[in-house]
Amino acid sequence: MVRIDDFTTESTAIDGLHVVRMKQIHDERGTVREFFRASAMADAGLHAGPWQQLNLTETSRGAVRGLHGEAMTKFVSVVHGTVLGAYVDARPDSPTVGAVVTVPIELGVQVLVPRGVLNGFQSTSDGVSQYLYCFDDEWRPGMAGVAVTPLDPALGIAWPIPIDADDRAQLSAKDAAAPTLAEVLAAQRS
Repeated sequence: MVRIDDFTTESTAIDGLHVVRMKQIHDERGTVREFFRASAMADAGLHAGPWQQLNLTETSRGAVRGLHGEAMTKFVSVVHGTVLGAYVDARPDSPTVGAVVTVPIELGVQVLVPRGVLNGFQSTSDGVSQYLYCFDDEWRPGMAGVAVTPLDPALGIAWPIPIDADDRAQLSAKDAAAPTLAEVLAAQRS
């Protein structure tokens, strides 16, 4: 028996950040997922791509990557496992500056992350998760962007697995030492 889950999108508390549920076709053999369909995105009023770089991370349970907001649009999802995605609006001129959104991401769930919105996640899978990033620009050292520590208590992110800031298997030294959102926003204003 064939079951079809239709393509849907939903807006979030962050201007321009959208959760996308891709079209999926399930039958006795398994599932076909449309990872990206330009016409469906355009019909939904979402502008994404063309993609210039794709990265796939493999991340152990409990580890956190981010929060990073480069000058590029990102389209993110998992291809294996589950994560809690966390997104923070660090754009000083945004109507939703400071807003925080978390999204449980599993197969079939994606997030369109606008330029300047911070992106991070914690792997919640037993074993590892594989998180796919599609970028509309190639990453290069020194490119414009900001980072915020995922441990900033003012963000109120309820990471599902406790984080030890000194455990490099859970959090990089760079992410642990990143400034708070308040510090980033203050620096952007000056």
